[in-house]
Amino acid sequence: MKAAIYKTYGSPEVMEIGDVDKPFIKDEDRVLIKVVSASVNQYDHLFRKGYFPTRLENGLTKPKVQVLGIDVSGIVEAVGRNVQKFKIGDHVFGSCVGSHAEYVCPRQNVLTIMPNNLTFEEAAAIPCAAQTALQALRDVGNIKAGDTVLIYGASGGVGHFAVQLAVYLGAEVTAVCSTSNVEWVKNLGAHHVIDYTQEDFAHNGKKYDVILDAVGKRTFFSCLRSLTENGIYITEHALYPKYHPIQLMIGSFIGSKKPKIHLAKPNDSDLDILRVLMEKEIVRPVIEKCFPLNEIVEAHRHVESGRTKGKVVLKIE
Repeated sequence: MKAAIYKTYGSPEVMEIGDVDKPFIKDEDRVLIKVVSASVNQYDHLFRKGYFPTRLENGLTKPKVQVLGIDVSGIVEAVGRNVQKFKIGDHVFGSCVGSHAEYVCPRQNVLTIMPNNLTFEEAAAIPCAAQTALQALRDVGNIKAGDTVLIYGASGGVGHFAVQLAVYLGAEVTAVCSTSNVEWVKNLGAHHVIDYTQEDFAHNGKKYDVILDAVGKRTFFSCLRSLTENGIYITEHALYPKYHPIQLMIGSFIGSKKPKIHLAKPNDSDLDILRVLMEKEIVRPVIEKCFPLNEIVEAHRHVESGRTKGKVVLKIE
């Protein structure tokens, strides 16, 4: 089968289209999916670039797993003997490593049925980014109605879902983005929008119960004065050098304000929650660009720029 592969770490140009073995069902709880769409995430950029923490998992000198991608939407072609939730022909979406390929074979507990009002491209934009935002706000930030929440990087993949989910959870939401995205982010439901090119939220005297840095641009200490007495700072980008664990460890012992690292835990329960929210049009994915698989280099370049508006999606089929 065709897949986007990388045999060495480096710039987007290390990506190429090649032939790899088609997966098959070895475990009884797996599902074989013909991939229609997948998205490109910061995860893909970090692993392809070879940031040191990722090399500990994927090989110090060259990648052991050479097909990237962690989001998928597609059509079920076969199911394991213990799979009861899905049948051949179902349209599904979810999480799995290696989705930048024509077929994947994930476990059933990281998949669910696609929202009935979304395209394959829209469904592929959801899993990683939306689960990341949901779990960060609900489980790490423990936000409740009336809390004040600031989303830094509100126009990005995780950020645009975080704005919508924080509003749904009842928070008063302040979004931070660039000038060109201010009106768009307002339309996502944010109560207040700060243009970071005009104002640094850390110096306006306002305080927030939760600050979610969705793009890896702010540190805990730069946000300290903007947190309430028991406020929580959450970063999704612990792999970047500025988020060295020592800094977060030190921060954990300073007063009652706490820094938290969060990495998404894919599961079908949260995907089912998101599916319902999508079908009720409470939350919606926004896709900035779709690339065919053979333009994988351009897709990586765009994500690496750090200026995506919503999600970047690959059309595999």
